[in-house]
Amino acid sequence: MRVEPLDLGTRLQPYVPTWDLQREVHAAVAAGEREDTLLLVEHEPVYTAGKRTARSDRPVDGTPVVDVDRGGRITWHGPGQLVGYPIVRLAEPVDVVAYVRALEDALMRTCADVGVATVRVEGRSGVWLPADPADASPAPRRERKVAAIGVRVARGVTMHGFALNCTASLDWYSRIVPCGIDDADVTTLSAEAGREVTIAEVTPLVVAHLRDALAPLLAAGAAVAAG
Repeated sequence: MRVEPLDLGTRLQPYVPTWDLQREVHAAVAAGEREDTLLLVEHEPVYTAGKRTARSDRPVDGTPVVDVDRGGRITWHGPGQLVGYPIVRLAEPVDVVAYVRALEDALMRTCADVGVATVRVEGRSGVWLPADPADASPAPRRERKVAAIGVRVARGVTMHGFALNCTASLDWYSRIVPCGIDDADVTTLSAEAGREVTIAEVTPLVVAHLRDALAPLLAAGAAVAAG
């Protein structure tokens, strides 16, 4: 899998041109003209809405939202968040659930590497921290998501992907109902680890774990190597 950091660590990327690039890479991978590719990016602040986004999930203050063709509902991308777009050909028969679980597994291993123990939540995608015990002091925290996942598969090739909160400001989430979930919260690796966990620190961990987690799901010999 070819890894392409898009000015990662030096420049925030606007969302729409990056989405256009995803579609170009997707077409090339689907045509067998390019090898499986992982795009890594830190975006300018943006809200994106998946196909299942409800009107009540959206900002009520006129904040712009980009409607996209992935699954899931509304989320935020921006500074302090590592966003990954794996554009890979899945083996037949395509198992989208297994692919999402593989993304979760890679991100959960990354979180463990930086000292944050995470869980899955029944019926919800992404990577989570469990709720505190009811008698926790000063106040128990609800379940909270540290990584969001939203994907699309067309012609057997994936698009969109994951967003892992490292040092992101959680104020951005106050304008929306993140992922349409109003009974849980959002968090960052830095908040949970009690120290600054940067994009630079987690990027090589994410890449290594993604290679391992995705390997069993990828079509063998489906694409040529890029020059």
